[in-house]
Amino acid sequence: MSRILIVEDNHDLAQGLANNLEIEGYAVDVVHDGTEGLDRARADDPSLIILDLALPGLDGYRVLSSLRSEGNDVPVLILTARSEEADKVRGFRYGADDYVTKPFGLLELLGRVNALLRRAGAPARPNGNGSSSGERIRFGEIEVRPGTHGVYRRGFPVSLRPKEFELLMALLRRGGEIVSRLDLLRDVWGYDADVVSRTVDTHVAELRRKLEDDPANPRYIVTVRKSGYRIALD
Repeated sequence: MSRILIVEDNHDLAQGLANNLEIEGYAVDVVHDGTEGLDRARADDPSLIILDLALPGLDGYRVLSSLRSEGNDVPVLILTARSEEADKVRGFRYGADDYVTKPFGLLELLGRVNALLRRAGAPARPNGNGSSSGERIRFGEIEVRPGTHGVYRRGFPVSLRPKEFELLMALLRRGGEIVSRLDLLRDVWGYDADVVSRTVDTHVAELRRKLEDDPANPRYIVTVRKSGYRIALD
């Protein structure tokens, strides 16, 4: 089983990531400062590290440069609010393998984790829990193909923007259970403070417009008053 080390000082974000990675079948460790992150990376030999840059103790750059100077080639995915090109270049120069800027989509991050582990020769999705290219999810007249991000309505392709597809998958993963707006914010947008719950409502409205016969009276993406949304799979 692949083991992932998350080094992130935002406790809510770190726990949200850990929960979703564990659902995908990974073993996950979480630490909240750079010094402990470096110690755990040395001691535990993780399969991959998700590393924030703005950390107490040692910042992410120093953690990364220390690992690389010691000959440790563990895949490192930098996760940070910094979006300046210079920060990205510096991260790659110090030996980062990939870079995701907050706010991010959960499916995007999972895809990058999967790709890095595959490149490193580690099992990307343990026990076959991931979405194979041939998997198909059907509900009503809708068919979703997670492996290719394809969505079809009555056999015709539906064009969804990336966040709309991630939102649809976040609802599908709950198997018809109610999902709160806060959980959707965390799963799809990375639980960033700049994202408000109205963003969820706007994207749900777009999904309904594209998938429902009558978006004002939805059959599939159902509002549960004061609770959130659920997807009707029957």
